[in-house]
Amino acid sequence: MKYRLLGNSGLRVSELCLGTMTFGKAWGWGADNNECRKQFDLYLERGGNFIDTAINYTNGESETIVGELAQPKRDQLVLATKYTLNTRPGDPNAGGNQRKNMIASVEKSLKALRTDRIDLYWVHVWDQLTPIEEVMRGLDDLVRAGKVLYVGISDYPAWKVAEANTLAKLRGWTPFVALQIEHSLAQRDVERDLLPMARDLGLGVTPWGPLASGLLTGKYSKADIGPPPSIQQMMTSPDRKPMVASGLTERKLAIAEEVKKVAKAVGRTPAQVALRWLMQRPGITSVILGARTSEQLKDNLGAAEFELAGDHIAALDKISAIELGFPHAFINGPMVQQLIHGGVRIEPRV
Repeated sequence: MKYRLLGNSGLRVSELCLGTMTFGKAWGWGADNNECRKQFDLYLERGGNFIDTAINYTNGESETIVGELAQPKRDQLVLATKYTLNTRPGDPNAGGNQRKNMIASVEKSLKALRTDRIDLYWVHVWDQLTPIEEVMRGLDDLVRAGKVLYVGISDYPAWKVAEANTLAKLRGWTPFVALQIEHSLAQRDVERDLLPMARDLGLGVTPWGPLASGLLTGKYSKADIGPPPSIQQMMTSPDRKPMVASGLTERKLAIAEEVKKVAKAVGRTPAQVALRWLMQRPGITSVILGARTSEQLKDNLGAAEFELAGDHIAALDKISAIELGFPHAFINGPMVQQLIHGGVRIEPRV
């Protein structure tokens, strides 16, 4: 296992992160305590040190289980959790980015995780209501109080993250050091704005959904394409198949087939190839694994044992390529580049 600095910080995290949304049975498809312990121990044995959870995962069971498992080795772990999603349906202040929910959530998470500080505290998703000044000042207060060491941002638009960190810099508040986003061979939209922004602002990137909910393991076909599921079906299905099936397309299935082809060529599993492609992308710090069983996790951890050659990377890049759209395609077109630089090639900053 390799270790990397998390963005513009001195925090060292392993290149694979243990996601624990599957810790607990409250949602009907997670792992029980014994299976969670197996996964946790296996991850640490392989050199992992980065644990990711959230206050709402499996209705709070995830944080409780992580807290129990982490306690004996607390100081050697980087514990990350998130706040935003509602934990008390019907109460408008039990969810959102606002200071009231932030403070209530951090106190609850500290108790569940059995710790006096959270190493990395994520804003989970943009609520589109709370002023960004309120969010950044609230997070800065938590850092100054010693309850949180670093802060990160998840599932926000690029322009809002840039506004937040610019504001923090100007006012001397704690900035975000990391960005958590959905990213995989099947989901490359983040390459338009979020990833370039992260590189420019010095944010570490920790992708979630690297296997596209199992799509990239090769277990789906055209026969699995189905209608959109209800929210209840998405949350309670034992294998989450309805949610994946509703988003299946021939393009995504073609990507999965190419992953299987490369996997056969290199003697690895499709999951390992999909993870390894992401690990070798520029700017990626730590890929979040989300296995339901220790066997799945063991296979996923194998992604740290090899590298994909250039021709295999090129094949996967080609089959999964997206259109960058305006203004990116326009700015980088040959005519505009000629007009800007006059035919002279200028090497960008590394």
